[in-house]
Amino acid sequence: MPKRMASRPGLLTDWPWTPLGSFKYLVLAPLVIDSIYSFATTRDYEKLLIVAMTVWRIVHSQVWISFSRYRSAKGTKRIVNKSIEFDQVDRERSWDDQVVFNTLILYLTKVFVTRTNTIPFWRTDGMILVAFLHAGPVEFIYYWFHRALHHHFLYSRYHSHHHSSIVTEPITSVVHPFAEHIGYTLILMIPLVTTLLCGTVSVVSVVLYITYIDFMNNLGHCNFELIPKSFFSIFPPLKFLCYTPSFHSLHHTQFRTNYSLFMPMYDYIYGTNDKCSDSLYETSLDPEEEKPDAIYLTHLTSLDSIYHLRLGFASLSSHPLSSRCYLFLMRPFTLILSFLLTSLSSRTFVFERNRFRDLTLHSHLLPKFSSHYMSQRNKERINNIIEAAILDADKKGVRGEELNGYGEMYVRKHPKLKIRIVDGSSLAAEVVVHSIPVGTREVLFRGQITKVARAVVFSLCQNGIKVMVLREEEHSTLARFLRDDCKENLVLTTNYFPTIWLVGDELSKEEQKKARKRTLFLPFTQFPPTQLRKDCFYHTTPAMNIPDSAQNIDSCENWLGRRVMSAWRVGGIVHALEGWEEHDVSIVNPLRVWEAALRNGFKPLLLPSLGIQ
Repeated sequence: MPKRMASRPGLLTDWPWTPLGSFKYLVLAPLVIDSIYSFATTRDYEKLLIVAMTVWRIVHSQVWISFSRYRSAKGTKRIVNKSIEFDQVDRERSWDDQVVFNTLILYLTKVFVTRTNTIPFWRTDGMILVAFLHAGPVEFIYYWFHRALHHHFLYSRYHSHHHSSIVTEPITSVVHPFAEHIGYTLILMIPLVTTLLCGTVSVVSVVLYITYIDFMNNLGHCNFELIPKSFFSIFPPLKFLCYTPSFHSLHHTQFRTNYSLFMPMYDYIYGTNDKCSDSLYETSLDPEEEKPDAIYLTHLTSLDSIYHLRLGFASLSSHPLSSRCYLFLMRPFTLILSFLLTSLSSRTFVFERNRFRDLTLHSHLLPKFSSHYMSQRNKERINNIIEAAILDADKKGVRGEELNGYGEMYVRKHPKLKIRIVDGSSLAAEVVVHSIPVGTREVLFRGQITKVARAVVFSLCQNGIKVMVLREEEHSTLARFLRDDCKENLVLTTNYFPTIWLVGDELSKEEQKKARKRTLFLPFTQFPPTQLRKDCFYHTTPAMNIPDSAQNIDSCENWLGRRVMSAWRVGGIVHALEGWEEHDVSIVNPLRVWEAALRNGFKPLLLPSLGIQ
């Protein structure tokens, strides 16, 4: 995926390992092997400590990413109330380049400078020296270096890449061209190099100083205010020694103010502090949360679907789910994370926030996989979690709630609900019907008979399209839902001749192999079939392209492409946008929902390779 660089990229813009892509951590493989060998043979733990420090920095930053995105999803007041889109996610996926770079520097310093000398664990004089060197030379040099980067010559070649992110996330702090980061590293290494030359360096001073830099960088770019008034009331001069997220946010919106690293004193000394800093800080402390207009309640699907939660790894959630090889290598971690997520969470939680015109949509996750829904042991617990989520939304005055499943039982159990429950099946059925190419005379049905399947078969038979069914039990079940005047279009057959197949979760590999060449498989369920045939076409699960006006869309929904949402989800959004007052948990008028979706800017997906809609 190409990344937007500076407007006029200069020398050393790309990082040396850019061609390696996601495999850039292979650069550190020799270091890891050598550190393990050194510890095993000579008990030299310092190289191993460098590896541990690398892991800690990645975990530390990921915690900030997840925390920041969770706060944003909840609707907590943000400093800059604009959306983050895919282009920013693509640009910032290289945030860990600086971790690899700094690890190499520490490793080379250990090998060629300190060699076999052991660094003491703690030295008080070294800690004090690091603090004074940071407050003095580091902050002063950084301030002027940063101002120089805003000169049009350097800004257009380097620093504009960082400022492409008006709405910042924690990792925005370390997204810079390679040459620019070399400059930052030379400045920030001053305390550590000085204490090394003076013989006062210690393990704790190195670890704490690097952690302090990461913490303050992430804090300043998190786009919501974290530091309470009491922090500055206790000791007012702290205002000049510690910046706030709102202070640095003004630098990203105004560009020519608030240049300081972490200590604003040099901005006050040289008159570059933004006059709105104090007032923005005051207003950003407002703890009010945004009330959603609609809630989308969903669950995990396949095991790897945990990586499509926006709260997790941005670089993974921003691409459709696929069989990428590093996901296979991550399987042990996936199993542990999945177990923790499904075992420890007993209620739903918000993981995404989107805007559709004036409609605010919060997406909530029920931390269970699709397989849990098939288990009788989990059935009652899942129903209780869903019911609690519905009642909580009703209490908060949410206008609508979309369920990723059936909602009839909750409507019957709570007839006085103020919110409206939508399961999205009406639109899902109509999306499948409109995906069938014009002129089709017959289709083959194969799969579990769901509510969507019944609606699709009914619509096709009513419109004179023959639906061929391979199994007698499926034929008898579907026939019960058809009117007498169109039952003749439901045909029990033993051949696999039709080139349009309606497929569900029970489609077997053997049945796929019997399909004719150039057969089009159209799924009517939320799971796509396994793509075995290279001479056939596979459409996506029922879904639609979302309007260009939709905001804060920076993650994909499972295997669907960018800015594509499942029809079940779109059905709930359309219901809320239209302001319909009835529940939609049974398929009554799917055509009305389809027309409303088109009217609100949602568009059907192109059929694969056929070039038609």
